[in-house]
Amino acid sequence: MSKRDYYEVLGVARTASDDEIKKAFRKLARKYHPDVNRDKPDAEEKFKEINEAYEVLSSAERRAQYDQFGHAAFDGSQGGGGAGGFGFGNAGGGFSDIFDMFFGQSGFGGRQSGPEKGSDLRYDMEIAFEQAAFGLETEVHIPRTENCTTCHGSGAAPGTHPETCPQCKGTGQVQYAQNTPFGRMVNVKACDRCHGEGKIVHTPCKECGGHGKIRAKRKIKIKIPAGVDHGSRLRVAHEGEAGLRGGPPGDLYVYIFVKPHKLFTREGTEVICEVPISFVQAALGDEIEVPTLDGKVKMKIPEGIQSGTILRLKDKGIPYLRGQGRGDQHVKIKVLTPQKLTERQRAILNEFASISGENVNPEQKTFFKKVKDAFGV
Repeated sequence: MSKRDYYEVLGVARTASDDEIKKAFRKLARKYHPDVNRDKPDAEEKFKEINEAYEVLSSAERRAQYDQFGHAAFDGSQGGGGAGGFGFGNAGGGFSDIFDMFFGQSGFGGRQSGPEKGSDLRYDMEIAFEQAAFGLETEVHIPRTENCTTCHGSGAAPGTHPETCPQCKGTGQVQYAQNTPFGRMVNVKACDRCHGEGKIVHTPCKECGGHGKIRAKRKIKIKIPAGVDHGSRLRVAHEGEAGLRGGPPGDLYVYIFVKPHKLFTREGTEVICEVPISFVQAALGDEIEVPTLDGKVKMKIPEGIQSGTILRLKDKGIPYLRGQGRGDQHVKIKVLTPQKLTERQRAILNEFASISGENVNPEQKTFFKKVKDAFGV
């Protein structure tokens, strides 16, 4: 039985944000959790499917692989705890999210306030058809949050240091007891004194106001590889938002949008181009110049060619994205029929028809014979 599309499983669009994916997951997990659906035999299987989809789509790296290769990106490569199985990996924090959902954040003493990776950023880039084919290096300006260079992200003025919060002892969390129908439970919430940071700044840095972060616009070099296509997504590591509490920065994802070309269309690594010729060239044959991504090249037109015939120019297509070589260019011949004839041209064509002994070509006669046989007329 084939797997359902992960976006379909969670009921979100392919362009859904991380927050939208997380909200959809939590809503469905509550609905189908086996512990609250003991009377529904299919709840457990649905719950497994939901968790599997979330483990992939909640991870920027796995989501990128899935968007490009679908389920094939994980077939046989993740083991029992990967996207293809029912494991609780760290791709999107599936188990911890489910535990938090039903039990607050009590998980075995609560989470510690440790380093946290910064948020990822998205940048949409429009490039020309030729740039997608051959690649390019360019620079973009990205607004983002960075660690303050004056206090180095601590939030404290130079010469001072943040102090450990006396209320939470530096954990950023406090525990509180709650009576529930299941018994007495200990839950965890963010410390209201240090706002979950675990540190208190008494003398704030003037540059960042004690936040430890500033907004900046950075010039970042982007290398677009040859062969990218419309909708491709490139990852630039560590160029996203600054991390929290000493965590690493997030990543920058560049989405590629390719402008349409006036002459060429594309199917994978193959380039398609339509070239018009006169009916004289079609009848007698000729050598013509054909546009390619590398410039004009000469191509021989065999005599008697029909409109719609496709000729191939080897290795004139799009370079392979991973590996050496290129696709081909396919030239579709379009025979043009003259719309305005002089008297002399008409006379010559009539003479040609007379010499041919018929007013229609043999293929037309064969076609009309087939029509007569089919309808008995």
